[in-house]
Amino acid sequence: MVELLSPAGNFISLRAVLENGADAVYFGLDDYNMRVNAKNFSLNDLNKVSEIAKEYGAKTYLCTNIILNEKLADELNNNLEIIASSEIDGLILSDIGLIENTVSHGLEAHISVQENVCNSYTLKTLKKLGAKRAILSRELSLAEITDICKKSPIETEIFIHGAICMAISGRCFLSYGLYGRSANCGDCLQPCRKNWTLTYEEGPDNVVNFSDVEDERFIVTGSDDESYRTNFFSPKDMCMIEYIPELIKSGVTSFKIEGRARSPDYGALVTNVYRQAIDEYCNNPLDYSFNNKWLDDLNSVFNRGFDTNFYFTTPFETSEDNQSKYIKKDIGQVVNYYNKVKAAEIRIWDDLSIGDKIIIQGQKTGSITHQIDSMQIDGENVDTVGKGCNVAIAIPTKVRKNDFIYKLVERNACD
Repeated sequence: MVELLSPAGNFISLRAVLENGADAVYFGLDDYNMRVNAKNFSLNDLNKVSEIAKEYGAKTYLCTNIILNEKLADELNNNLEIIASSEIDGLILSDIGLIENTVSHGLEAHISVQENVCNSYTLKTLKKLGAKRAILSRELSLAEITDICKKSPIETEIFIHGAICMAISGRCFLSYGLYGRSANCGDCLQPCRKNWTLTYEEGPDNVVNFSDVEDERFIVTGSDDESYRTNFFSPKDMCMIEYIPELIKSGVTSFKIEGRARSPDYGALVTNVYRQAIDEYCNNPLDYSFNNKWLDDLNSVFNRGFDTNFYFTTPFETSEDNQSKYIKKDIGQVVNYYNKVKAAEIRIWDDLSIGDKIIIQGQKTGSITHQIDSMQIDGENVDTVGKGCNVAIAIPTKVRKNDFIYKLVERNACD
């Protein structure tokens, strides 16, 4: 069966994706990965990460996928023994120069999408160097991926959901050019996601369109100052939930969900949805049918609108801001959990009512979404409680003291 590989930006996310069916997790180490602004993990955390993953029988892949200068390459090389001793399964590398040393320490070498692997010849060379897997370029079509997998001597991995960079395989200089913060060193400030002002000046250097595409329009919005603004640098998020059978038939080894910088509930929900779809198809491929609820669920968490990236056609639609149906509102914290009666005492600083959906998150709890169906204060049933109260809620899943509580509020209700 294909591997489902989920992101872990911190210990809460780690537990959340594992609880929801991830076969493997990938995560970053301080200073060596493409999400330097995420919480990430330290060398001292690796043993704990490995132990937690083993509870679920899941594999662990450590991202070391930035462009390494001599100093960073030396540091990472010198840390390989410590990394290997933690029993992490493998490293995701963007630098082929460290494949041999990685493998010599008993670690799998996975080649990052930053290497822009686009053909089977590269895969054959990577095998000679000792690599076990390569993440294929995000600019490939599904037909190209299928052809490559038939010829590949090593495992292959593809992204199936999450944010997409405007640059080829994420090799972008826009953040560095504007702010001196390098995307290639994991410190992207995402200027591409901002709203840009579009101007057009007539003159002798006008660009001429030599392509077959006649429609050169961008999505633009008029402003009060008579300028126009657009998000043409910002692509929509990838979503391949409707094409699980086609992806599995391609022969790819691993399906990867993007999102180490996103919230634990995002990782939990997206992992759960793809877990359901993959299992549904693998258990009964002849009677498989797409469940529309899967797409509805994916729309309920952070997204910039959905596209299929380059899998079928060249993407052209630009994204706007978060288009999820709900926002999370910080409303409280768990005081205690009573195992015998399956109830949690929570302290809230916002209103809460029967029927509200809440998210409870913690390092050992992960991320749980629960709809309130029973509340009590001093043993009396209540339908609504106000801020400043301690209230008991019935919840079958164990939560823990000091877990954070968020209420899901429909976006339109907040406008």
